[in-house]
Amino acid sequence: MATVAPRAASALTQRRESRPALARAFDTFAPYVIIGVLLIAWEVAAQKKLVIPFLLPALSVVLERIANDLMSGALLYNIGITLYRTFCGFVLAAVAGVTIGILMTRMISVRWFFDPLVSIGLPMPKVALLPVFMLWFGLFDTSKILMVAFSACFQIIITTWHGTQGIDKELIWSARSLGAKDRQVLWEVILPGALPQILTGLQIAMPVCLIVVLVTEMQMGGRGLGDAMLVSARYAQTPGVFAGIIEIGCVGFCVIKSMEWIRKRLLVWHQETMREETTV
Repeated sequence: MATVAPRAASALTQRRESRPALARAFDTFAPYVIIGVLLIAWEVAAQKKLVIPFLLPALSVVLERIANDLMSGALLYNIGITLYRTFCGFVLAAVAGVTIGILMTRMISVRWFFDPLVSIGLPMPKVALLPVFMLWFGLFDTSKILMVAFSACFQIIITTWHGTQGIDKELIWSARSLGAKDRQVLWEVILPGALPQILTGLQIAMPVCLIVVLVTEMQMGGRGLGDAMLVSARYAQTPGVFAGIIEIGCVGFCVIKSMEWIRKRLLVWHQETMREETTV
């Protein structure tokens, strides 16, 4: 039995080394190459005037607009405002969603109360309630952040609920038979076991938070990337609109990759991380 782990590690190492380096490089860089090809095609189409410049400005013009916004400080300020609203709403949604999801598993009364609300609220387009949030909480950051938290918490509740429900009951019984109290069972058995599902809900919720923030900024103003895009569209500044699209895409990409990195660090002990390593 003592030689099983070294043999498994040796087999994993041989498998990694046997995979061609070209194939590994292709898996890593292929998505970026495709994006690069699309950007080059965009520039060529604009330079050849295959599309009216007002409808599709050249990529070089859009990049010049981004550089000007960066040098003036407007870009960093708008990104900071948008991310501030996104992260505040995300934290509120995460705390509320995880708490409610766990309580729905552990308390029947909480499940009876929230189950119909979640069933109705999950498929509902929450942004449709934006006028209500504007009426109740005003036109400033409070209404934007609460709108974001409300929109994102339903998915977190569902994944947390199903994740905690899927914990093997024998693990809980074994922990209790060894004298573990409810709080110890929660922190040492239930939460670690449900963590992959919870993180999945959080990964889904984060882009939702960013999208809702952009929608609220377009509807309510108050600076940010969404407001900057709307101002450019209002004054028919097409390069500003496409610059906003690229900026939002880059911010969204960084946010999603950050969530993936956090997931790998938190689940370094989990079998899904080990499975990914065997395919590298």
